[in-house]
Amino acid sequence: MESEGDSCSWGRSEDPEVVREKRLFKSRLPECLVQVACGHQHCAFPLNRNELCVWNTAGSPAAQPLCLSGHQHAISALSFGSKINPLLVCSASHERVIVWNLDECTTKLRDGLTPQGIIIGTLLRLVLHVRFSPDDQQVAVCAGNRIYMLSAKNEAILVKLNGHLAPVTAAEFCTWEKNMLISVSEDRSFKVWDYSTGLLMYQSGILTAFPLLSLLIDEEKRQIITGCAEGQLWIFSLSSDHNYRCVAHTDLKKEREKFYNKIWKSEEELGGRENASELCKTNSMKPEGSVEASLPVLLIEHCDYSVCFHSEENICCAQNRSYFWIGTSTGLLLINLANLELEAFLCYKDYSGLSIRFARLCSLMKKAVNGKVLCLITSMFEDIIAVLEVNPALLVTSQQSGILKSGNEGSLSVIARCPLLPTSPLCKNLNKNKKCPSKTHGVKSTVKDQPLVFHNKIKSSGYTAAPQMAMFSPNTKLKKNNVSKCKTSFKGKNKEYPLESSPPINHEAETSVSFQPTRICCVQYSGDGNYLACGLANKTVLIFNSDLTNTRHVFAGHDGAVNSVGWSHDKKWIVSASDDRTVRVWSVCKNEPALILGKEMFQRAVGFAQFYFMDTFILLCCGAEFHLLSFHLDAAKDDLRRYKQKSICKLVQKFPMASTVEITSLSAVNDFYSYIVLTAGSNRALEVFDLNAGHSTAVIPEVHTRAVHQICQNKGSAFSTKKPEAYNLFMTTAVGDGIKLWDLRTLKCERRFEGHSSHSYPCGIAVSPCGQFIASGSDDKLTYLRCIRVPFHINWEDTQNLSLMWLLVPFCHSSSLPPWMVNSSCFCPEICQHMEHWPSCSEKSVLQRESRLVTGVCKQLNIPFKSIDFF
Repeated sequence: MESEGDSCSWGRSEDPEVVREKRLFKSRLPECLVQVACGHQHCAFPLNRNELCVWNTAGSPAAQPLCLSGHQHAISALSFGSKINPLLVCSASHERVIVWNLDECTTKLRDGLTPQGIIIGTLLRLVLHVRFSPDDQQVAVCAGNRIYMLSAKNEAILVKLNGHLAPVTAAEFCTWEKNMLISVSEDRSFKVWDYSTGLLMYQSGILTAFPLLSLLIDEEKRQIITGCAEGQLWIFSLSSDHNYRCVAHTDLKKEREKFYNKIWKSEEELGGRENASELCKTNSMKPEGSVEASLPVLLIEHCDYSVCFHSEENICCAQNRSYFWIGTSTGLLLINLANLELEAFLCYKDYSGLSIRFARLCSLMKKAVNGKVLCLITSMFEDIIAVLEVNPALLVTSQQSGILKSGNEGSLSVIARCPLLPTSPLCKNLNKNKKCPSKTHGVKSTVKDQPLVFHNKIKSSGYTAAPQMAMFSPNTKLKKNNVSKCKTSFKGKNKEYPLESSPPINHEAETSVSFQPTRICCVQYSGDGNYLACGLANKTVLIFNSDLTNTRHVFAGHDGAVNSVGWSHDKKWIVSASDDRTVRVWSVCKNEPALILGKEMFQRAVGFAQFYFMDTFILLCCGAEFHLLSFHLDAAKDDLRRYKQKSICKLVQKFPMASTVEITSLSAVNDFYSYIVLTAGSNRALEVFDLNAGHSTAVIPEVHTRAVHQICQNKGSAFSTKKPEAYNLFMTTAVGDGIKLWDLRTLKCERRFEGHSSHSYPCGIAVSPCGQFIASGSDDKLTYLRCIRVPFHINWEDTQNLSLMWLLVPFCHSSSLPPWMVNSSCFCPEICQHMEHWPSCSEKSVLQRESRLVTGVCKQLNIPFKSIDFF
């Protein structure tokens, strides 16, 4: 170690409020060093290769560190104990492993004695990682392909764990499971051990082509997070019922690039592109032929956000969120665990006051002090060690201030908060769909000489005498009675959503939609939950009772597969779209369409069609634009001119989606007045349209890694009450990229749900009427149910006979039944329903009454009932 003037410096950073170099050490570092330690306000690192240097960060910056000698060879790994009293530190080299009691060592140095540690292992080969057990009684030493469990008090090997095929790079103890140890290795897999007996409990498959370098156990969510040398992150559930299922995966390089583009775009919108950081400029405009550097995950550590985000505004942002740090060779990344998106990135070379531009090793202090976190890094090319002091709150606000400003200039809301503008497209022909004023009844018209014409009511053939109308009264009354029955049969009961009712667990009903295997393209419940509409590939639309006991109607007339069905708000009409480039509106009382929009209106197939603005308009998408249509429906027919429809429809406006070839999904609310229309395109972007203003208001680029195939909104229910803010949440899903929960007010992803298999087919999603649960289909023969507040799921047992994949999953809003859910298969014509009780979430006092779900499986299978408590 050099002189004090050459070896230490502090306060030289360009922006000391965000990051400050608290102290710099210059020392010869060993080539075999792979682990440094930082914790309990202390930093530990090798000094002059084989000396242990421990610096107390709570003291004066100029205070001399504690130097301990005991190794003959170069130190390769260091770790602090789990407890503070006494504070232990373990150092490992090629020839021995030593445990030091820092309190005793400090006392001996003060008394002029030479401090000594306890040698707990010798000649274990090159040690790559050491870790204390939660009670500091044992030490896990990773040397080569083996893990040695050593006693922390004497030299004794308790057990050897053999099984990895390459050097073990990290190991962590599970705090809630006794005697459980998890390890990762360069063989690209992780293993779960019972270290008391030495048994292997679980072995994963090969996760990636690059070695796994780091590991973290999330005690709160009971998950493990591991990272590899190429910037990939995996999250696995440690719940016993989940069988170590992978619940999330992300690419840090893509997230970093997305973060750069977001900052660059916000700076451009605010007119401050010249003030954008040099880092964003260089990364957003990479020259051709440039080499992209790897992003090795050197460290994964918790972020103490409750202390870091201590202001009132930041507390609101950080509430109910989990953050963790990712240490890489180029900087520190702050990741939101809920959505796995990058919140901030501290790049070393972006701050001229930092002496290290590329880090070889990294270690972070878990607990923050005064809202600041200490970080220990070693240089990749020089023999220097730096202790950094990072302010996470200022780091986030400094980098996202432009994003928040550009996104909050006009906060969006699904519920209409202002009256219609005079120039709004929604003001055009608003009364057109209302019933036209009828002629005055009770006044006899003068009968003139006319040719004989047969109408619904046969009038006189030219005689001046009044016709005998009584003879037709029986038929007239019969027609009126039929209409009244039809109307009354579709009225629902306005009862509160039965959250307290006990769930049915017996088989209820089953039905066949066709005599031959027919693909079910779409399903939709009516607003009162009494009826279910199904669009089939055999060109028909079926209407079932919600319990599937009766087929109410069969609508035929399309020449292609029906890819979209939608109910009107009054439950009297159904709109369907087909691949034959036509849209039809059906009356639930008749089997003939009341309105047909033919091929002359559309150049391409209509993808989505629905009623909008309380049945005032029809929304449909065709190609790269969606159409707003006003309409008037008249189901009356002339007996001699049945080919002529009295219903009319008029195009109000077309809204093109920017920079896309085709709109892949469309969603809008019809149960209450809303100006917002959400569209997703083949360019992987999501665009928000405000139809009151008549134009697009926001674009979210790169929503998923693939094009979004469904947008799911909580469109409200007459039987469930929610806060107005709850309607601003919506979900998107794409093949191979899970489900994302978005907030319309911030245009940010608030939560991410993965774990279900959706790699081959566009599986559907649905939200429950209470807004608490999410159902998703899957192509791994399972159906997944999730609580919207936590990224976990439950699912059915897989059976040998299961040969389906669930693609469409709607919830029922019925007021007389518990929450129903119907699953429809793309390859089987059968639909049936099984009920399953979902236990309450972690907030049992709040969610216990909301945690009952009903779901469906194939009638051919006898799937056992199973209740899984994953909380």
